[in-house]
Amino acid sequence: MFKQGFLWVIRFIVGGLFIFSGLIKVNDPVGTAIKLEEYFDVFSNDIAGFFIYLKPLALELGIFLVVVEVVLGVMLILGVKSRFTVWALGLMILFFTFLTFYSAYFNKVTDCGCFGDAIKLTPWESFYKDLILLVLISILFLFQMDLPKTSPKWARGVTVVAMVLSFVLAVLAVRNLPFIDFRAYKIGVNIPQNMQPSSPLQYSYVMKKDGELLTFDQYPSDESLEFIEMNLKNPDALPKISDFAVWNEEGDFSEEVFTGNKVLILVSSMAKLSDSNLDKIDQLVKSLKGSPVQPVFVAAASQEEIQSFTKSRGWDVLSLQADATVVKTIIRSNPGILVLKNGEVLGKYHHNNTPEAIEVLDLYMK
Repeated sequence: MFKQGFLWVIRFIVGGLFIFSGLIKVNDPVGTAIKLEEYFDVFSNDIAGFFIYLKPLALELGIFLVVVEVVLGVMLILGVKSRFTVWALGLMILFFTFLTFYSAYFNKVTDCGCFGDAIKLTPWESFYKDLILLVLISILFLFQMDLPKTSPKWARGVTVVAMVLSFVLAVLAVRNLPFIDFRAYKIGVNIPQNMQPSSPLQYSYVMKKDGELLTFDQYPSDESLEFIEMNLKNPDALPKISDFAVWNEEGDFSEEVFTGNKVLILVSSMAKLSDSNLDKIDQLVKSLKGSPVQPVFVAAASQEEIQSFTKSRGWDVLSLQADATVVKTIIRSNPGILVLKNGEVLGKYHHNNTPEAIEVLDLYMK
């Protein structure tokens, strides 16, 4: 009786974590794909060149992985095909443990994306989390003969529903935007404010004297002390945004973008730019001409590529460059649309949901 209760608790913990992790990433499969591309880049350089050929499949693989996470978690809790589920979870957690150890030890990918953008873990925290899961799944593996050998029809039905629902939600998130935005550029955020510390940064200073380490809240004036290191005492106060910048050959235009009413048309990659709704964006740019809202084109591309593109579309707008990672962080759409008022995010749109000018202007009236 005790053994069954113990195994049930482990099943609930492991299954619950996989469901939670999977659902967080179902909310943002594009973010998972971006993280997979980072790993494929690293592995193609460090392990085997063939990983580079998986980059074009990153989105499809990302959707598959997040749906599998949710489904396996549901199967484990409900006792559906227990032996298969434990084997599958074991193989998956071995793979994840390798990824997180590699990231932590070699400092290659600084955020594993285990819980998307909802919960940020350091590489070592991610590795220790996976180690704990590995131990728990190993216990289930050792006692797999004590796990449910059959499951009721309703449990199998719930599993199918979970699989279909997860897949549909993932596709909807790809074709639109994440249902819940956990990033630092979500609607309601003031970007320039997020670029500042939330409170004064405080440091402690570790010094050495006669072989003894001493810690001070203020840098000491005693010249006999040897400086060892400086540690930040309140890391939560660090700016949530530290890498935003837009520019062209005339210089930095970040302050200009944060002034007045702006509609940013964002492109993270000219090569992967979707042209399916460019006609709607053309109409938006045209309709905003002469209005109190200024369209701005921002792309992770060379100035020549940007000028060639805007000329081909007939856009007479301010055109700026940006870092591709920053653009991908701002919006999970290529192209995407960001509506700003003095740096505050009023709206975000996937190109599939390109708004009309009247909809944009209405945002400024609220």
